[in-house]
Amino acid sequence: MVNNSNVSAMPPVNRTYKSSLFIMLFEDRNNLLELYNAMSGKHYTDPDLLEINTLENAIYMTIKNDVSFLIDGRISLYEHQSTLNPNLPLRFLFYISHLYSRITKDENLYGTAKIPLPPPEFVIFYNGKEKAPERQIRRLSDLYRGKEQHVKLELEAVMLNISGNNNQKLKEACRALGDYAVYTDKIRKYVEETELEEAVERAIRECIQEDILKDFLEKHRAEAKEMSIFEYDQEKHMRQEREAAWEAGRNSGLEEGKMQTLQALVCKKLDKGRSIAEIAADLEETEECIRKIIDEIK
Repeated sequence: MVNNSNVSAMPPVNRTYKSSLFIMLFEDRNNLLELYNAMSGKHYTDPDLLEINTLENAIYMTIKNDVSFLIDGRISLYEHQSTLNPNLPLRFLFYISHLYSRITKDENLYGTAKIPLPPPEFVIFYNGKEKAPERQIRRLSDLYRGKEQHVKLELEAVMLNISGNNNQKLKEACRALGDYAVYTDKIRKYVEETELEEAVERAIRECIQEDILKDFLEKHRAEAKEMSIFEYDQEKHMRQEREAAWEAGRNSGLEEGKMQTLQALVCKKLDKGRSIAEIAADLEETEECIRKIIDEIK
């Protein structure tokens, strides 16, 4: 259990604008440019080339994205994910719709001239405990009911697994991303051995000693600690909810299977002329239960 008294004593985190450590880390233009270079193979050195357009104004608060920016004539949207979520392509659709709306707000949408749009790139950086491939394409069409022969609206996002030894070349090309992955891996390792708050503190202490996110953690230690505790608790809560839902579905399936078997046995015994009392005794069920099954069969 987390010591709530210690956590509450820390400076409050402004989660309106910094809802995760990933966002906080890549709000730094130098880190973000390094990540873009690693993703694109470019070698830009001027972070002012980035035009940040992350949705963070009050009007967009309900669908705030992690990081989005313009460079090279394209718009890149980066999302971080610690739990697998199949709905990210739909969220990306909402994000890009708002971003295009913002970009074209002064254009004549009803005119005869084409409005040039920056092509989008959608990337998910996954670093959760659940197993996932090193690289995977997530599509909006995966969410459609049924299968369409010709998909009329598609959105593709690439999901990159950065946990453990996955995508090592990318993490070497972007030290901030690699260090972030090491930091979160340490927390997950140590939380198996000790309380969450101590696990986070140990990870921070070790990372500073090993020159992993050293400057960032020394400058934002209290905020990074509180945010990491919050994020891990959220991740654990979501994982437990999924496990509970899976178990409920499994139990429901078992109960359904048991009922189908019971109905079949009751039918066979009725065909043999057995009475309700005899069937109940044979199947070790109450007569009331057998009557309900017979009523359902009829």
